[in-house]
Amino acid sequence: MQLFKHFVLVAMIFTAMYADKQRDIMLPDLSVRLLDGKQVRLSALLEEGPLLVSFWATWCAPCKKEMIFLEEFHQKYNENSFRVLAISTDSPKSMSKVKSYIRAKKHTFLVGIDPNQDIAKKMNALLMPTTLILNKDRKVSWYHQGFIPGDEKEIEAQIRAVLYLDQEKAGE
Repeated sequence: MQLFKHFVLVAMIFTAMYADKQRDIMLPDLSVRLLDGKQVRLSALLEEGPLLVSFWATWCAPCKKEMIFLEEFHQKYNENSFRVLAISTDSPKSMSKVKSYIRAKKHTFLVGIDPNQDIAKKMNALLMPTTLILNKDRKVSWYHQGFIPGDEKEIEAQIRAVLYLDQEKAGE
């Protein structure tokens, strides 16, 4: 048990250091295939405002927990030109489960598919879920791996920061 605790601590430190290095990296203008079959470029998704990108899979329990909050944030901040794109990393064999899962949960945010994990690799999505917030310039303003209860507060704080919502209140 002690060894496991040390492993978790080392993993958390590594993740924090790695995540810090992901900030302000400008991503290439990647093309994502959406669940409806259409292709869309990151630049097109970012035209109106910032974008949260979350890499997930149907087999990932923490991903499913995070997606409940992603839907909430999608609904809450959509009027602020904020979008959510959840990219499934399910394999080609399990890709059929993605559409039925999204329908069953009534998620309304954008859903992309990345069956060969090409996009995930380019965005350093090493663990599921990996969540990034991109500003309009395709720069990573926030990067996070994993999801545990309470992370939704940090995600929302980062959304509000990229939308400059808290600064508006401070200036009133």
